[in-house]
Amino acid sequence: MVARRGKFRTAALELGVSTTALSNAVGTLERALGIRLFNRTTRSVSLTEAGQQFVAQVAPAVREIHEAMEVARSQQATPSGTLRINAFPTAAREIFTSLVLPFLRAHPQVHIDIVTEGRLVDIVAGGFDLGVRSSDLVPADMIALPFGGVRRNVVVGSPSYLEAHGTPMVPQDLAEHSCLRVRLPDGAIYRWPFEKDGQSVHIDVDGAITLDEASLARTAALASVGLTLAMESDVRNDIEAGRLVRVLEDWTPTLSPLSLYYPSRRNPTAAFKAFVDFARRQSGANTLSTVA
Repeated sequence: MVARRGKFRTAALELGVSTTALSNAVGTLERALGIRLFNRTTRSVSLTEAGQQFVAQVAPAVREIHEAMEVARSQQATPSGTLRINAFPTAAREIFTSLVLPFLRAHPQVHIDIVTEGRLVDIVAGGFDLGVRSSDLVPADMIALPFGGVRRNVVVGSPSYLEAHGTPMVPQDLAEHSCLRVRLPDGAIYRWPFEKDGQSVHIDVDGAITLDEASLARTAALASVGLTLAMESDVRNDIEAGRLVRVLEDWTPTLSPLSLYYPSRRNPTAAFKAFVDFARRQSGANTLSTVA
């Protein structure tokens, strides 16, 4: 995990241990081997040549150990242990109330560890049990379980902002408005997508603030800083309460549904089987095959 993440702190968070404990464990291993496995700086950690060889050689054994542990856990009668889920931040918010919390109430001995990342992640290499992404982004070699209903982006602004600046009627009108710009994980600025009657357009909006977190954009919109493009599920309560007003409604198309996905597993744990079965019941996707 340290080799994969390049930082002790990040690896420690994913492993659920302290940074000090993880560093001490690696130090103990290095002393036992009599070699340095990592080059350490204040900014990053990288494998030495000897470390690269060591990780490559122990990897098959580690996989066998994990497989043996999965076989043992699959014999559990009561679901328990930890499930690790990787998801886009918006996807994590969408499944949290409808899936994760009800599952935990039904299976209190299971611990769920959710990691949110904007970038696409190899869930197998990252040590995750499941991923949540838009269905069009699920890798072809994964088993996918569609989950949730219709999804769409919405453009919203506060009543006071719209009263002061007017209401855009077509996407091109956004050039006259202050908009909350969003930076993608790769550093690019997100261009707002619109579609109507077969015509699609992407608008490079401008505004006073650039953000990489949707909750901050919502806060700024509520403060009348400008218009924001948000997931409808994130601002539905604000729209219903009148705190935010939806505009350009006929230009915002539906998005691909969410999918819960995972690799084929020969010996899934009781917790894993219970979670997938619970998600299948919640989504009503009874036509999908059961977990192997």
